[in-house]
Amino acid sequence: MQNADQLRELFRMQHALNQRIGVQTEGMSEEEKTKWILNYTRAMTQELAELTDSVPWKWWAKYQKFDEQNARVEVVDLFHFLISMAQVLGMSADDVFNAYVKKNEVNFKRQDSGYTEKDHADSKHI
Repeated sequence: MQNADQLRELFRMQHALNQRIGVQTEGMSEEEKTKWILNYTRAMTQELAELTDSVPWKWWAKYQKFDEQNARVEVVDLFHFLISMAQVLGMSADDVFNAYVKKNEVNFKRQDSGYTEKDHADSKHI
């Protein structure tokens, strides 16, 4: 499947980048995992802020312009950190793909049922 191969390649590339900057995502202790998940979450928060600044969100400011090119770069930056976080958690590209498929099925079932009540058990199998 071409898409799964592309995802595997992204994971391979991110692993190489992480190693180059000195982040070994394999064999981390719980303390190291906690540290890096927090690091990546904080980094993603900043990237989301930068993405937000790419669109004219200030309704009171007339000078703002939609910067679609920068918005695309920020989305890619988010993928870098998200893939790194998945790797810290020991997830491969296949793990992410399979979990995504299962979670997508859950989300469709939630919509089919009207999603009127939160059911924490509906995602336990992922």
